[in-house]
Amino acid sequence: MTVRVFVPSDTTARAMGADAVAQELSSLAAQRELELELVRNGSRGLCWLEPLVEVETAGGRVAYGPVTAADLPALLDAGLLQGDPSHPLYQGLTEEIPWLARQQRLTFARIGVIDPLSIEEYCVHDGFRGLQRALQMTPAAIVEAIKTSGLRGRGGAAFPTGIKWETVLKADRGQKYIVCNADEGDSGTFADRLVMECDPYMLIEGMIIAGLAVGATRGYIYLRSEYPLARRILDSAIERAAAAGYLGDSVLGSGRAFQLEVRLGAGAYICGEETSLLESLEGRRGMVRPKPPLPALKGLFGRPTVVNNVLSLAAVPFILDHGAQAYADCGVGRSRGTLPIQLAGNVQRGGLVELAFGITLRELLEEFGGGTRSGRPLRAVQVGGPLGAYLPATQWDTPLDYEAFAAVGAVLGHGGVVLFDDTVDMGEQARFAMEFCAVESCGKCTPCRIGSTRGVEVIDRIRAGDRPEANLSLLNDLCSTMVDGSLCAMGSMTPIPVRSVVQHFAEDLRPTDNRRR
Repeated sequence: MTVRVFVPSDTTARAMGADAVAQELSSLAAQRELELELVRNGSRGLCWLEPLVEVETAGGRVAYGPVTAADLPALLDAGLLQGDPSHPLYQGLTEEIPWLARQQRLTFARIGVIDPLSIEEYCVHDGFRGLQRALQMTPAAIVEAIKTSGLRGRGGAAFPTGIKWETVLKADRGQKYIVCNADEGDSGTFADRLVMECDPYMLIEGMIIAGLAVGATRGYIYLRSEYPLARRILDSAIERAAAAGYLGDSVLGSGRAFQLEVRLGAGAYICGEETSLLESLEGRRGMVRPKPPLPALKGLFGRPTVVNNVLSLAAVPFILDHGAQAYADCGVGRSRGTLPIQLAGNVQRGGLVELAFGITLRELLEEFGGGTRSGRPLRAVQVGGPLGAYLPATQWDTPLDYEAFAAVGAVLGHGGVVLFDDTVDMGEQARFAMEFCAVESCGKCTPCRIGSTRGVEVIDRIRAGDRPEANLSLLNDLCSTMVDGSLCAMGSMTPIPVRSVVQHFAEDLRPTDNRRR
């Protein structure tokens, strides 16, 4: 009897040696004349257990991890293909691993379960059902469903997705576009990559539905160049989807067209901002456009354009399939649905955690993160990428909800959570925020371009003991100027991490000799 064995093929698993595991497993199977089918699935998002090898048994899929190629002979001897629990790497039934079982996976229900490029497996696991329902609805009804769901942008600004779609729907007739912002550049984030590498048809389906909703016939995935595997998978998935009739001049014979292609960025963080992204897509240097006009009215090539993050578009198939209310029933307040949280940095159990909005940061850190990897006390947590606040222990009881975070001067952003133990120099982190902005600014507006450069200099003076009080006051004024005068979020958000350090970790801004040990 042939046994199916799953070895993940995403970037994280490959970096941890998954390809070597797959190769060695195939070699040993041939030597021992074992009947097995090797499936290269996507990651389940349990990065701390990668490579996670799963075996299909009568009772369900059994997991072993983290597995190295050197572990395989002993694993096979111990009954790997029978799901035997005697080996130390045995994790039990995959779905019952507590770290995974406690999650609420709506968007990420399929990752790690299916072969990412198999349309057949995607459809068996409810794929393209949302699209089929959308084809039976009017554009206005699709938009209304997205509005009712409460879905908001998962890229940082948290703007209501349905309102953006409605604006494009009501805009001038003619050519319209759907643009997916896949320029995932925030520190500690990898959820977009997991979507694209582990469940690419979900993103494709979401973009087709968006096109049907607003009358757009062409879509672009703007992908960061640092994701070569995601590009190969997306290109292949798009080609297969077109061959199967899901893309082209008549989607599933409906007479409604939607074409899709991938375009590569060139490593500029600023192109994560939607108007810079559009400039880059049009073949120009990525520089921020003034608003108005909004991209929804005058976007790509001057036409009405929906620009959404990967996670926003990936949530759409579930909403159309299960109904807007099923999505809205998750979450708290104005933060509806689920948030894919990415645990990274100095963390014991890093990976992707999808939960309904409302869990506290402390619960996330303790129940899922498991503390620091170094074993030292946790001191600070940065949420929302390099321009997010550094949160001290006194703020870890804040619920993961857009409004609750805004109330404490923080942002949820793309859901990246980076942990730092008590050896971190928070003064250096404040300096890094300004330096990062100085390097990544498009240079179009003075508050961002010059303000960040002056910010580095002022922080250096404070840390050197040069009139610290006067320079702290100057730093505060500089931050206010950047917040109020910058053209986009790059400059206006850079002060967030700086001010959080001044407020909560001021001792690390003292001269080196006087700092805490």
